[in-house]
Amino acid sequence: MPDAETTTATPAGRKRLVSGPGLLLVWLYGVMVVGAVSRSAFQISTEFGKAPLAYSLSAVAALAYAFITYSLVRGGERARKAALACCAAELAGVLAVGTWTLVDRDAFPDTTVWSAFGMGYLFIPVILPITGMLWLRTKR
Repeated sequence: MPDAETTTATPAGRKRLVSGPGLLLVWLYGVMVVGAVSRSAFQISTEFGKAPLAYSLSAVAALAYAFITYSLVRGGERARKAALACCAAELAGVLAVGTWTLVDRDAFPDTTVWSAFGMGYLFIPVILPITGMLWLRTKR
């Protein structure tokens, strides 16, 4: 009888995406959800007029992190493809916003989760989607 670590299907018959390194991905995405949601909720509710673009982009990042976390936990081929597409969109967002914040600092009176490619978050926002896409490609 296989133990929980080697089981590859969920009770609903979906292929697990959170075994091995996937579990670390879920944990890191979960931490990013908490950080981005709490940051954007506080900033939007208290000082939205100061930097609406930056705070809105942090909320978008939070939604992307939450969706990817959910997809990884849910498992299955549809969830894997959805998470893969969202990781690609997340990476595009990080690269676009990261470049934009360096080129036009006046457009961002305050930082976002993705400012300077996630420097305020130890560059995890730029590393995580790349790692996620690599992991999700191996789980085909």
